[in-house]
Amino acid sequence: MKICFVTHKVKKGDGQGRVNYEVIQEAIALGHDIVIIASELSEDLKNHPQVAWKRVSVNGWPTELLRNQVFAIGSTLLLMRLRSRIDYTVINGFVTYARSDMNCMHFVHSAWLASRYHPFRERRSFASFYQYIYTRLNRSLELFAMKRSRTIVAVSDQVKQELVHHAGVGPERIAVIRNGVDLEEFYPRQIKRETLKLSEETVYAMFAGDIRSSRKNLDTVLKALVEVPNVHLLVVGWTEGSSYPHMASELGLKDRVHFLGYRKDMADLMSAADLFVYPSRYEPFALVLLEAMAAGLPVIASRNCGAVELMNDEAAIILDDPDDSQALTEAIRFCASNRLRLKQMGEQAAQIARSQSWKHMARHYSRLMEETASRKTMTAAES
Repeated sequence: MKICFVTHKVKKGDGQGRVNYEVIQEAIALGHDIVIIASELSEDLKNHPQVAWKRVSVNGWPTELLRNQVFAIGSTLLLMRLRSRIDYTVINGFVTYARSDMNCMHFVHSAWLASRYHPFRERRSFASFYQYIYTRLNRSLELFAMKRSRTIVAVSDQVKQELVHHAGVGPERIAVIRNGVDLEEFYPRQIKRETLKLSEETVYAMFAGDIRSSRKNLDTVLKALVEVPNVHLLVVGWTEGSSYPHMASELGLKDRVHFLGYRKDMADLMSAADLFVYPSRYEPFALVLLEAMAAGLPVIASRNCGAVELMNDEAAIILDDPDDSQALTEAIRFCASNRLRLKQMGEQAAQIARSQSWKHMARHYSRLMEETASRKTMTAAES
């Protein structure tokens, strides 16, 4: 079978891009020929004999809104030319105006627009107005793309419910396939903290994500940390353009909150930390939670993160309200008060994560592609 993947990125180090990479690797292993329409492609796939890369460049366009449209138009034109040579088409959300066989949804703009946490509901500014326009346009384009897709894949049950209730997609058209985790990179290991300039005696919580976005909710973490003076916080993420370093200083946390910037040694940092805190206001899945669990970290997360569907009370503390700083304070205090409890929770978290390998996820995608391709062939034969 010749399968075409249409997506912005196919590469490790990017959540959606990593999913694409693993599914393509599985398809190659099964003997399929692959066409990839993308702006970025992993080096090891560029010269693979089973892969043909059709690059759509979006360099030079000033906003993501424009870049997405340039990509969608470019991919549509390519698909028009290639359609007769392709048996099956896989896309991510709205990336083309053409029809597809499978649409993998990693973010639901319809649900984000309806969320009380959308920036435009929290404050009125030029930036939040742009976010409103961006989300509203993407909502319309996503709805258009899903109507032109045979099968929808949701990365969590949360996303499936959002697609049903906010996007009007029939549940019979939706399959849930959760993201995987790299178990060769993220696993429990002993790390000498001194090599990372960390103290052996200190309790370290960890937070990782886009700290320029209020959606990730670092502000509530900082407020909660004020009330737990024996805990330090490791923050991973670009600090340029972020207001949180200043907020940490204003709250008197300068000596206990360590902004580490972007890091490539996430697995080592997770192994050196004691717990992972991530009360995101809206997260369709949150791969970073699964990575933390695989590294053996107990997790404090909000119910608004799709990945919490995999967790239980022995591995994580799930908050109903991501903005409840008092509940978050109590959760951090509870975890930090007992090292043995932290160890036991981390062991349970790692055990859960071991069943969620990338290979496991990719096989689910392959089986679904084969099933839906067979139905497509039967339908074509009947007509």
